Amino acid sequence: MNVHAKSAIVILSLGIAGILLFRYGWPMVQERLQLETSDARDTKAKIVVGMDNWIGYFLLCSADMKKRMRAGGYLLQCEDDKADYAGRMQRLRNGELQFAVATIDSYVLNGAAKAFPGTIVAVIDESKGGDAIVAWKDRFATLEDLKKKGTVKIAFTPNSPSEHLLKAMAVHFDVAALRQRQGPWRIEANGSPDALETLMARKADVAVLWEPDVTRALANPGIAKLLGSEDTDKLIVDVLLVSRKFSQEKPEAVTSLLTEYFQVAKAYRENTQRLEQDVVQATRIPNDKVKTLLNGVAWASLSDNFQSWLGTGAGADGLADAIQSTVSILVDSGDFKDNPIPDRDPYRIINRQFVSAIYVKTVTGGAPADSGSAQSLERQFKPLGESAWSALKEVGTLKTLPVVFQSGTAELSLEGKQELDKAMENLRHYPNFRVVVKGHTAVRGNSEENKKLSQERAESVARYLQVTYSVDPHRLRIVGYGSEKPLPQNPGESERAYAYRLPRVELSLVSEVF
Repeated sequence: MNVHAKSAIVILSLGIAGILLFRYGWPMVQERLQLETSDARDTKAKIVVGMDNWIGYFLLCSADMKKRMRAGGYLLQCEDDKADYAGRMQRLRNGELQFAVATIDSYVLNGAAKAFPGTIVAVIDESKGGDAIVAWKDRFATLEDLKKKGTVKIAFTPNSPSEHLLKAMAVHFDVAALRQRQGPWRIEANGSPDALETLMARKADVAVLWEPDVTRALANPGIAKLLGSEDTDKLIVDVLLVSRKFSQEKPEAVTSLLTEYFQVAKAYRENTQRLEQDVVQATRIPNDKVKTLLNGVAWASLSDNFQSWLGTGAGADGLADAIQSTVSILVDSGDFKDNPIPDRDPYRIINRQFVSAIYVKTVTGGAPADSGSAQSLERQFKPLGESAWSALKEVGTLKTLPVVFQSGTAELSLEGKQELDKAMENLRHYPNFRVVVKGHTAVRGNSEENKKLSQERAESVARYLQVTYSVDPHRLRIVGYGSEKPLPQNPGESERAYAYRLPRVELSLVSEVF
């Protein structure tokens, strides 16, 4: 090859490289220039959430939520994939999504093939009427009709909560026709709006919908509800998933999103009128229908997540139980031969650390204490007003025998102090709950005098807890009920035994709802 040819090749190569550099490099330079010369330079990260039009996700993608995240340096974007759950899981795995929402069933069903790419960091809501099986009345008026009539066409979104509701109905009510995985009865829709359109066009007799489409369907007098999620428990539960990689690399972003989400949820819970107005504006559903729509969603607060769903409080481990129940339905329906979760352990797809840390910080303003240490009884609590105390949610009453006092006085006996010592051993395990000290007396005697005595006895107990165990006074509320709230008499219980139980001081654990 002569010198001229070599030179031409070099010049051509440089030219192509220059074109490629200009084509691909220049936009990057322009983007960087835009960022550095605008308020966007302070953006820490862009967070993309995969979702669909289920009304339960409204809070997460609300204008308030995006505004709060922006103030914290994060750009929040919600992308509606029209209930493409399989694609959503793939995008979560690829890193195209940092978060995704899903029902437990759709995550197990679609996440198994993707090695469960995310962990559940919060329960968003439970459907309580927000999902339903509806039908034309002249074709199917009840669930029994589905058993009796052989020909039926059902529009539903595959691999979604709609199909899960169908599966549960088929399994629990033994609807043989619907247990066939293939058949002419199946009309697979592209999301709830598509299923509703198919029903309204009379191309289907039955449709499985979620809100706001349930409300839209039932506005037609010819359509009836066969089964709604308001009559189910922990069957359709929506959860928030975070990419495993993202939660490792940017845990502060996960904490920020969850913190802001629960604050938005609390604000809307305290101002339901504003929630209704915002939903009307977003969905264009008439005002009189929006209340029905919202009643179909039981949003889970931060307190609900901590105390019940994620099992970090004193309540039941509801999320793990719901996962196990969901897996049973999917196995029974033939979706899996066996439990697809690694090691059959539901905790492999749960990450409770974020909710736990946020709850403790919100309630006490500090880090969790060792529940087995003395310091767990000495934790400091924010002062509350009377209305705030009244708004607290009761968790349960500590097990104690009647606290004994000197007859007719508020002076604790040795036995009474020993009983309180035992109660404090139990309280150590629940460092995040406040305590209502409730005084009660027997039903006999003057009611006003009884009330005064019960108040004094409750105060005596509170003083003992403060002096002996350094319990923060802001953690305690003292109430004297007198004889207003007597215990029920047990069957076969003697009057003497019953009278012994009535004068008592109860330690009731309560929690703020966040």
